[in-house]
Amino acid sequence: MVSVLVVNDQSLQRLALRMLLDPEPDLSVVGEAASGAEAVLMSAALRPDVVLMGSHPSRADDDIATVRRIARPRRGPRLLEPAEADAHTPRVLVLTRAGHESYAYAALRAGADGFLLEDAAPDELASAVRVVAAGDAVITPDLTRALIDTVREQRTSRPLPRTSDLATLTGRERDVLTAVASGWSNAEIAERLSIAPTTVKTHVSNILAKIGARARVQAVTFAYESGLVQPAA
Repeated sequence: MVSVLVVNDQSLQRLALRMLLDPEPDLSVVGEAASGAEAVLMSAALRPDVVLMGSHPSRADDDIATVRRIARPRRGPRLLEPAEADAHTPRVLVLTRAGHESYAYAALRAGADGFLLEDAAPDELASAVRVVAAGDAVITPDLTRALIDTVREQRTSRPLPRTSDLATLTGRERDVLTAVASGWSNAEIAERLSIAPTTVKTHVSNILAKIGARARVQAVTFAYESGLVQPAA
């Protein structure tokens, strides 16, 4: 059973999300939060598998801070002990509006594991929650393209200092990361690099650990930030 904490400042929207998710036999809404501060506290107390967060352009900075505090919880007496924090850090799935890709990019850097447009169909929402709970990333193709464009624009205005992290990767890990950033699946990477699929998974895990990423989509962003992959003009 996948446990979900719903975060939204609108009570009707929280109710709607609960009504969409609770009927699913493998999903359970264990709590609702109306603010970022409440979401952080409830996340620590309830330890949900997934935090489903609404977003709002007018409070983008607060939303990003909430994502960061949930995805990378501080250790201390009011929250979790170190071992517990590592074991129970929830996945964060953000509902975002079309046209706000810069917000999605910032949330990704803060530790979000996936994004879904607010107008997604109910079955897409349930599926996205399951995918994120399983440790994979959720992001639409259009948003992926927009995120890459955002990275390109930021690299033009100010280079992003990620080359030191890139130096920790082996040559084979760079090959795999380049393939991941090109949109290849693990099976395609295995075939094109003539390695076993299990070896690809090991490389991806090692890459995420070395660059401090939680999900594959964050590794894609890193590949562009570090200059390993150059966005098309």
